Amino acid sequence: MTRPLKTAVGVVLTAVMLFPLYWMINVSLTRDTDMRHDPPYLIPVHGTLEGYRAVVDQQLPYLGSSLLIGVGTVLLTVVLAAPAGYALAKLRPRGARLISLVLLVAQMIPGIIMAMGFYAVYLRAGVLNTLPGLILADSTIAVPFAVLIFTAFMSGIPEELTQAALIDGASRWRTFRSVILPVSRNAIVTVSLFAFLWAWSDFVFASTLDGGGTHQPVTLGIYHYIGNNNQQWNAIMATAVIASIPTAILLIIAQRYVAAGITAGAVKD
Repeated sequence: MTRPLKTAVGVVLTAVMLFPLYWMINVSLTRDTDMRHDPPYLIPVHGTLEGYRAVVDQQLPYLGSSLLIGVGTVLLTVVLAAPAGYALAKLRPRGARLISLVLLVAQMIPGIIMAMGFYAVYLRAGVLNTLPGLILADSTIAVPFAVLIFTAFMSGIPEELTQAALIDGASRWRTFRSVILPVSRNAIVTVSLFAFLWAWSDFVFASTLDGGGTHQPVTLGIYHYIGNNNQQWNAIMATAVIASIPTAILLIIAQRYVAAGITAGAVKD
């Protein structure tokens, strides 16, 4: 295959993958009266900002709740997963392989099954329809993945660093806090990014555990636009566009850290 042909194939495939994003922006600028035009407008001929006005008027509280849930999920995930990854990578407790297998299996459990279990527990504990409850639920998705990432990354940290710290009189906790964590920046950024994305885009836990709360995430805010007889598609797509901006910025900023964090530990010397 020649280089021009490869370029053409790459451009076509990229256009196909990016078309849903373009269509989302197109619909967000389309008037309600033009939604069912046949054939549909490929560009917003009679563009409107009604959808974006609806976002400013109605969706800002939902976006704020999603931001709090995302940040809370990141903090809880890192606090739990970083020490666990350090223990599995450097302390090598008995049953470490079994623990890693359990973490892998935990990621295969469907979210709706976990949501049903959380619902019964939260109902008894009185934390249903609360932000802390949703943060805890979202963290259960992120923590197993995060522990595996931290374990793989920290396994590649030279033993000489930890041994030198121990010889100087540092405890295991001090070694983890002052030596391992600063070196694990790429893994921390990777874990934080994925945890935030999972929490930001979650709908199953949000609809099950926070469907009647006063502080709901943006995924439920979008869902509220969909009624039995009326779908405000420009408002839905405008909200989706606005909600995509923070995640896109984070992905661009953290791209090189994510690549380094995921591939760390994949190659052994």
